[in-house]
Amino acid sequence: MSFLGKVTDAGKGVTGKMQNYSEVNNLRRKILYEEERIIEIFADIGKKYYKNPEEDPQVFRALCEDIDTRRRRIKKMRFELNTLRGFKLCPKCETENSDKNQYCGVCGARLPDIDDADFTSLEDNDYYTESNQIFNADPSNLH
Repeated sequence: MSFLGKVTDAGKGVTGKMQNYSEVNNLRRKILYEEERIIEIFADIGKKYYKNPEEDPQVFRALCEDIDTRRRRIKKMRFELNTLRGFKLCPKCETENSDKNQYCGVCGARLPDIDDADFTSLEDNDYYTESNQIFNADPSNLH
C-alpha cells in the first residue's frame, strides 16, 4: 500500500470516528431533552391536580401517555447509543456486554438485537418513579 493510500485510510478512520462521536452526542442531547420534558410533564400534572383535584381523568391520562411515549423513545435511543459505543446492555442483570455477544456473559440471558428489541414495553420501576414516597402526598406518611 502506498503512502497516499495509508493517509487516505487514516483520514477515513478519523472521519468515521468523528461521525460516530457526532451521532453519540446527538443521541445524548435528544435523550436529555426527552428526560427534561418528562420532568416538565410531571410538574404539569402536579400543577393541574393542585389547581383542580377533580380535573377530568382524561387530561391526566393524556399527560401520562405522553410520558410513556417519551420513555419508549429514550429506551430506543439508549439502545442505539449503546450500539454506537460497542456494547449491549443485558435486559436481566444490566451488565454491559460486547455488541458481538448474543448472550450475557454474567447471567446467560439472551441479548437483544435492534431487530428484536422491545421498545414498546416499559419497566415497572424507572428513574422517574422508583420511589413512590416522592409522589405520596398523604400527610400521615410524613415523619
